[in-house]
Amino acid sequence: MHSTVFQIYVAIIMVAVFAGLFVWFRRSEAAGSAKRLTGMMSRFGLDPRIATQGDSITKTIMNAARWRCRKCPTEGHCERWLCGKVEGGNTFCPNAQTFSFLSAAGKKTG
Repeated sequence: MHSTVFQIYVAIIMVAVFAGLFVWFRRSEAAGSAKRLTGMMSRFGLDPRIATQGDSITKTIMNAARWRCRKCPTEGHCERWLCGKVEGGNTFCPNAQTFSFLSAAGKKTG
């Protein structure tokens, strides 16, 4: 019986460690995604503050862009492109059209 209690404690500790590692991994992913999103916005001449300080339509657009960035299948290519290690355009970016639109809209109103 004493052995069963020990095994339960070990199982609880293992679940807690797994949950902690999972949360750490997700936060790390989100931080990397935010860094890439900000870098790409800067390349388009967009102020990253529009994501939180823009009008409600812009905030909605940026929420969708943030989601696409988090789900991006080309994050490694994006990081290399932002660092200048890959040449060419950024047609790989799922947010390229969105950022082009926001950049053009900002120049028309600015």
